Amino acid sequence: MSFLWFLVVGLVAGWLAGILVKGGGFGLIGDLIVGVIGAFLGGFLFRTVGVSMGGGLVGSLVVATVGAVVLLFIVRLVKRA
Repeated sequence: MSFLWFLVVGLVAGWLAGILVKGGGFGLIGDLIVGVIGAFLGGFLFRTVGVSMGGGLVGSLVVATVGAVVLLFIVRLVKRA
């Protein structure tokens, strides 16, 4: 069941990041991929900085969304180069 929640949080985080960075989503699969990778990246970044958002759904969503936004920013920088 926790894997299902991980996918749901990844999907919502990818959708939010798409809206924040690009102005729209990337479709169901694209949002899911961006959100899941963003969750891993956000978790790494928050641990590196020493910030804890707690173990709840909202904290997980914030971490995953921040990671997804950073991921999209990096992808956009690489695409321009």
